Amino acid sequence: MNRERLFRLLWLSIAAAIATIALKTAAWLLTGSVGLLSDAAESGVNLVAAVVAMGALRWATKPADEGHAYGHAKAEYLSAGVEGALIFVAAVGIGVTAITRLLDPQPIDDAGIGVAISAIASIINLGVGLLLLRAGRRERSIVLEADGKHLITDVWTSAAVISGVAAVAITGWDPLDPLIALAVTVNIILTGGSLIRRSVGGLMDRALGEPELAAIQEVLRGYEARGVQFHALRTRQAGAIAFVSVHVLVPGAWSVQRGHDLLEDVESDLRKQLPYGTFFTHLEPREDPRSFEP
Repeated sequence: MNRERLFRLLWLSIAAAIATIALKTAAWLLTGSVGLLSDAAESGVNLVAAVVAMGALRWATKPADEGHAYGHAKAEYLSAGVEGALIFVAAVGIGVTAITRLLDPQPIDDAGIGVAISAIASIINLGVGLLLLRAGRRERSIVLEADGKHLITDVWTSAAVISGVAAVAITGWDPLDPLIALAVTVNIILTGGSLIRRSVGGLMDRALGEPELAAIQEVLRGYEARGVQFHALRTRQAGAIAFVSVHVLVPGAWSVQRGHDLLEDVESDLRKQLPYGTFFTHLEPREDPRSFEP
């Protein structure tokens, strides 16, 4: 993992959040649109989330120590959980404002200028969001991936808001503006829920995904064809690191050296499939019934 590059990307996310907050706030002040206000509020969440992500990533990339022998990678899940919670808070505020405006609709002023400013902010978010998303998937960083997904969601939100503001300006139907804001609220809640679910799954030592498990099984099947048996395969994810443990059953008459060489080969082949993995293999004699216990 290129630690410095990840931090540069998060600084870019912070800069983008500040720029879009300024632009969207200006658009709201010019138009008085509650939809644009909701869009600006979500950008505020982006800023707080990026700052939290920066702190979490600094902690997650610290090397293992005596008190944390497996490293600090799970700190990334805390960041994603905080971001999800912040999204919910923003959604409540937006929803209350939208309902208030729905009960008392207000006209929108200077819609054209507001739409143009918001569109510029969305272009900034789109570029930064795609960059973070690609880097997050490549580096297996849930912090960057969550931040990127949030920015991409913000782009779709902005597109809906811009369309709504334009429609209000064309049709003159003022209640459409708060209705768009309520739709944005629902979208934000769904995004926050997704981040929280992923965060909880990581903290609860969720198993690796199907593609990774399939890659592991493919390696093990190659050895099974040579008479080696495996059981008690367990996997979990901790930030960018995958942990895999498996019991390897061989004839009890094998020498320690032969068994050790086999385990080295198994771990080497697994590492080729999962370069970001940490592997634990346990050698057992296949004639002993106790070897098949979990």
